[in-house]
Amino acid sequence: MSSFYHMLSDEERRILRKVVKKVHFKHYPKEFCTDYEADKMIAAIGPEVVQTLIRLGKDFRIDNI
Repeated sequence: MSSFYHMLSDEERRILRKVVKKVHFKHYPKEFCTDYEADKMIAAIGPEVVQTLIRLGKDFRIDNI
């Protein structure tokens, strides 16, 4: 994993995983949409994009969907 990933709180990781699963993995089979695969995607997209996704996830309350 990337070095910035370990600086995220548990809530931020949970929000990011939901965003990645709903947006990036929406056309993938359900068995592919695991937390491990979401974590790999989060590590690959970089810290700048992660901060944007966290903000959008909180603004749109994606954790309540």
